[in-house]
Amino acid sequence: MHLPAPFLTDRAAVDDAHALIRVHGEEAGFAAAARAEQYRVLGNHVHFARWRQIERLITYLAVEDILDTVH
Repeated sequence: MHLPAPFLTDRAAVDDAHALIRVHGEEAGFAAAARAEQYRVLGNHVHFARWRQIERLITYLAVEDILDTVH
């Protein structure tokens, strides 16, 4: 399985992903997708892209297989 690591611009994205996982559990990815959609509708492409990357991070963290080199 090849799942590319998401691009994150700052630590705040990781903190937001962690907060969504803590509050929503397995549904955290859907919560991030909903936030992305809200920003898309508003025409805010910067926040839309940010929340899509957070959604990808949550998906990436949920995979139990090793996806890359382990150091």
